[in-house]
Amino acid sequence: MAERKIFAGPRVRRVRLGLGLTQTAMAEALGISPSYLNLIERNQRPLTVQLLLKLASVYKVDLDALQGEGGGLASQLREVFADPLLAGEIPGDQEIIEVAEAAPNAALGMMKLYRAYREQAARLSDLSDLLAREGHETSIAGTRLPIDEVRETLERRPNFFARIEDAAEAFAARLGTGDELPGALKAWLKSEHGIVVRTLPVHAMPNLRRRYDRHSMRLFLSERLSPFDRTRELAMEAALLALGQEIAAELDELSFSTNEARRIGRFELARYAAHALMMPYGAFLAAAHRARYDLEVLRSRFEVSFEQAANRLTTLVRTDAGGIPFFLLELDHAGNVIRRAGAQGFPQARFGGLCPKLGIHSAFAQPGQILADRVEMPDGSAFLTLSRTLEGPQAGFGERIRRTAVLLGCDLSSAGDTVYGEALSGATGTVLAGTACRLCERQGCLSRAEPPVTRPLGLDEMVTGLSAFDFQ
Repeated sequence: MAERKIFAGPRVRRVRLGLGLTQTAMAEALGISPSYLNLIERNQRPLTVQLLLKLASVYKVDLDALQGEGGGLASQLREVFADPLLAGEIPGDQEIIEVAEAAPNAALGMMKLYRAYREQAARLSDLSDLLAREGHETSIAGTRLPIDEVRETLERRPNFFARIEDAAEAFAARLGTGDELPGALKAWLKSEHGIVVRTLPVHAMPNLRRRYDRHSMRLFLSERLSPFDRTRELAMEAALLALGQEIAAELDELSFSTNEARRIGRFELARYAAHALMMPYGAFLAAAHRARYDLEVLRSRFEVSFEQAANRLTTLVRTDAGGIPFFLLELDHAGNVIRRAGAQGFPQARFGGLCPKLGIHSAFAQPGQILADRVEMPDGSAFLTLSRTLEGPQAGFGERIRRTAVLLGCDLSSAGDTVYGEALSGATGTVLAGTACRLCERQGCLSRAEPPVTRPLGLDEMVTGLSAFDFQ
């Protein structure tokens, strides 16, 4: 019968060091040579069944401890290396298991540091938000990924790029698109750059929205995309070619710190330019005034999606021709923030956008419907908000559809200039919201998910409030 071989060198070394023995002393007690024990501890020789029994009888070692694989600690280390900051550092689980087995105390120390880092980052973020809400500038920030830098930069500034707007209007006038923008863009790409556009079925391009083949000069679009999204992909490709200088100039002014952030920023500006081509500034502003900002009318007039029209409304802040200063927030089912933008910068300090009372969260229960609300914040500021779900690329049978929700908002003082203000005039009640639970001090809120960081918790055992997190 073949013996079972077990490689457990680091655990044998821990046993020896824990007993304060030299390799020579332990080898003599086990009846093997010091050099053989050295090979065992370096995992170059296995522990046989006879050696396991010898260790158990001489040193009272738990055999299960020698044969285990540190699974609990290894799973905790996987959590650490799953963090985006460390993703890709370790290619597989084997090295994590080796760390957990060879240096369990060091692994535990690593876990404590990681948890402290996460807790400290959360506290600093809360404090930064609190200071921002009170009008104090702060440089407190955690380690940022390039996408975080791009989002924060774009969220803080007005969602308007003058060079791109002027160039897009001029380019749209040269195209003379009328009501046939997709056809005009395809013709321009073909005649000016020799690029042919093709729509491919799902089986030919299962994981991509678009792909440009430089060798064959063909632009492939996925049939999963709606007609509106296909038009945007066409417009983005044309914008990168026709408005490249203007996009580069605006990108330089954003002063991103890394090449990766610059690459992501270029994509966002190309997306902005695509909207400017699909909905030229002057024509869209005039239509918005005539329709009193009715999104359904605007999307039909310009043959765009609800999301595209809503995004465009946040850009109408040209100095000599401005519209209502709207801001926009997009979330997914889990509450992850996908996009923030605003005509004057997203009003993070005043509005926040993470209150569970907001209509953007209720929109998921009523897909495709526009929910108009009057929202009042703790400081007395009030907003008109419009919330609606958005459908992602077409899903195949058996695939779960990607659905997000968008909130378009403006100061309540501008509500009367929109068709939605009339609906609010007959509405009963106001949504009493907050920026976020950890920064909101509303008493008795049934929707509270976390206690505020600004107030001590109420721990009176004789009194229980409506909220799960009472505070003093």
